[in-house]
Amino acid sequence: MTTQRAKSGRVTIHDLAREAGVSVSTVSKALNDNGRMAAETRARIKRIAAEIGFRPNALARGLLSSRSFTIGLLTNDTYGRFTLPVMAGISEALVDHGVSVFLCAIEDDPALGKVHVDAMLDKQVDGIIATGKRIDRSLPVDLAGLPVPVVYAFTAGAPESVTLMADDAQGAGLATAWLKKLGRRRLVHITGPEDFVSVRERATAFSKEAGEDASVLYGVWSERWGHEAIADLWSAEEGLPDGIFCGNDQIARGVIDALRERGVKVPDEVSVIGYDNWEILAEQTRPPLTTIDMNLKELGREAGLMVLALAEGRPTEPGLRKLPCKLVVRHSCGGAGRPE
Repeated sequence: MTTQRAKSGRVTIHDLAREAGVSVSTVSKALNDNGRMAAETRARIKRIAAEIGFRPNALARGLLSSRSFTIGLLTNDTYGRFTLPVMAGISEALVDHGVSVFLCAIEDDPALGKVHVDAMLDKQVDGIIATGKRIDRSLPVDLAGLPVPVVYAFTAGAPESVTLMADDAQGAGLATAWLKKLGRRRLVHITGPEDFVSVRERATAFSKEAGEDASVLYGVWSERWGHEAIADLWSAEEGLPDGIFCGNDQIARGVIDALRERGVKVPDEVSVIGYDNWEILAEQTRPPLTTIDMNLKELGREAGLMVLALAEGRPTEPGLRKLPCKLVVRHSCGGAGRPE
């Protein structure tokens, strides 16, 4: 099969129409899945397009559909700890739809946030995904009332918006149930600041599964706090835990280091579980850390598909959607089995 190429070497829609023996209008309808035509004709045009390497011009496609085929991603998570896996999921979901994603980091600066939002609107993005570093705080810029759809992922959303976040209570329940399944009975939860909604939800779920007598120790998100918590527990010299669930992987790493310094073997004497599945940290902890994965990539994928649906005018119910977490079993919990 041959075709007359444009001078630039790019196969044009006119080349495709000539190769298929149909009009340019028919090609456009076939590729955009609209208009009336036989299914065989539509399939044949798409097949020929693939064979001759036809790629629709993005600008022309946008003019025809009143879309730019771009999505803006707005975040104040400057370290990228949460944003990067979310963005990976968004890009994975949208690449097959010919939609590009561009990231704008606003730190915690309202003025910078407004600059980036205005730039996104100037570029006529089809929608915006807002993401952050904690679920109970909104970004420092007002995204309500924009002329494009906005989806929130891992940050607090505006009223009547679509907001996606990990199910912290379910994740904490998984961790605590796994410790109990391993035969651990004296459980402790060492976690971050109590003013975080996620901390309170995890602590409540832990207490429900472990029993109201199980201790919850609040602190900060750091390895140092993990060290300090173990020092406090072991100084009591009674009722020492045999299973510890930590609020994040950094705390868990501090806990494991502090136990090793005291000659306490992990996982033989004490099992330890973290939270976040920050792989670069969890896999290099000694022993490697069992932890809860918040499925942020999947959360990003869902956010990408959601903003695409809204951009295309498909009906979508507003509200909060919580996605399940999963337990990643490594050596810090012992036991030969895996979660059922």
